Amino acid sequence: MLKAAIFDMDGTLIDSEPMWQEAERQVFSSVGVDVSEELSAMTASMTTRAVTEFWFSHYPWSGKSLEQVEGEVIDRVATLIAEQGQPLAGVREILDFFRQRDFRIGLATNAPYELIPVVLDRLGITEYFHAVSSSEHEAEGKPDPAVYLATLDKLGVTAAECLAFEDSLSGIMAATRARIRTVALPPAAQSADDRYGLSHLRLPHLGAFTHRHLEHLRNAAI
Repeated sequence: MLKAAIFDMDGTLIDSEPMWQEAERQVFSSVGVDVSEELSAMTASMTTRAVTEFWFSHYPWSGKSLEQVEGEVIDRVATLIAEQGQPLAGVREILDFFRQRDFRIGLATNAPYELIPVVLDRLGITEYFHAVSSSEHEAEGKPDPAVYLATLDKLGVTAAECLAFEDSLSGIMAATRARIRTVALPPAAQSADDRYGLSHLRLPHLGAFTHRHLEHLRNAAI
């Protein structure tokens, strides 16, 4: 029986990717990194620490520790989200959908833990969530399933009782490795990517999810 839903955050609930790109461009450029679009595309689904280590490996800087630079990126993203963050299509509708059915609702993200309340407050959806988790507190980020397993534990449900909603391939891999039925919400530019076939269902946005999809997922093999 399905009784919980776990959501990714960046790219699933909020259109924050442009803010991450802007913050990383500003902060990494300030320490001498040539932030190219080609290399930036490789960092989109990484944890903030992994992104910082990635750029340092390509353009080693001096004068500031990796921790300092990482902290500056997070602070800048938090400011941009608080000022400009907007929900993606269907966020409140799907949260209402699950709350009306007495589902437990969780969040599992690769973003730093301190950004979770910033996002939820900006979107006005804090009250919907029973548990939140960040890969910051796990040994590995997505595609490792650890952050999903931690959220299942906090929600008090099993993987078989849960759904996951993800926009990225690494997130889909994390959820499916945790043995959770997964709904993919690929970016428009990647909608035809066969790799999203790892998921149990593919939708254009959260607002497209209906009771019919829920019934389909109840009967889907894990």
